Amino acid sequence: MLGAIEAGGTKFVCAVGDEKGNIIDRVKIPTTVPEETMAEVIAFFKKYELDAIGIGSFGPVDVNLESPSYGMITSTPKLAWKNFPFVQAMKDAFSVPIGFNTDVNAAALGEATHGAAKGLDSCLYITVGTGIGAGAVVQGKLLQGLSHPEMGHILVRRHPNDPYQGKCPYHGDCLEGLAAGPAIEERWGTKGINLVDRQDVWELEGYYIAQALMQYILILSPKRIILGGGVMNQKQVFSYVYKYLQEMLNDYVSLPELSEYIVSPGLKDDAGITGSLLLAHQALTEA
Repeated sequence: MLGAIEAGGTKFVCAVGDEKGNIIDRVKIPTTVPEETMAEVIAFFKKYELDAIGIGSFGPVDVNLESPSYGMITSTPKLAWKNFPFVQAMKDAFSVPIGFNTDVNAAALGEATHGAAKGLDSCLYITVGTGIGAGAVVQGKLLQGLSHPEMGHILVRRHPNDPYQGKCPYHGDCLEGLAAGPAIEERWGTKGINLVDRQDVWELEGYYIAQALMQYILILSPKRIILGGGVMNQKQVFSYVYKYLQEMLNDYVSLPELSEYIVSPGLKDDAGITGSLLLAHQALTEA
């Protein structure tokens, strides 16, 4: 019996299930302040006899097991959660192994094991929503070095006709600052869901995402790219991503058919929570 937490900037999804992605119970809890949110999280899991818990969290987080701040949410713009000791809080409540990583790394693991990249030993999962983040599986393992990847904050070239200055509190006009949901809303004056018929909105979005994908492809050479998150529910973005990516790469590298190479999540909205169940299973087997 495994517990899983997909900790997002607006909500926590908590579930109980197994490493195959079978879920027997789940709940959504608003992300407010740690005292409130964590009390509800712990109360949900106390109903079950768990063998391990996996956490996929918004970040940045410290995933270095040798670090004194391992298991903490670190320099997040959600100030109430800055330096929150996530793993320790769960250890204080439950005496079981705990797996911990980013929400996008968890989603990448879920998609690589049970989703759109099943059977491949590498993939890239990117979420474009309230923020932009990416997780990578390389040779069957989650990519991690000094820390976890922060691909949403790469610098991209501004479109010549885009005067918007960007919304990232750290970097201004990085990828997240130009292309995440809040940037779309601030640039155009309303949420993306109200701009469905505006071709110029989604063409600009595809332009920025394609730039990022070009860099990821040239550096990591993933065998499949999965684009998730609320913004990517606007499926018209994909055609612009394909168009601009082809133009930017200019036949420098050979890729599969783009509609089969750059795809939506096979697990749909369950990529993150499925991956968190897998993080729990890994923690259990390594304990």
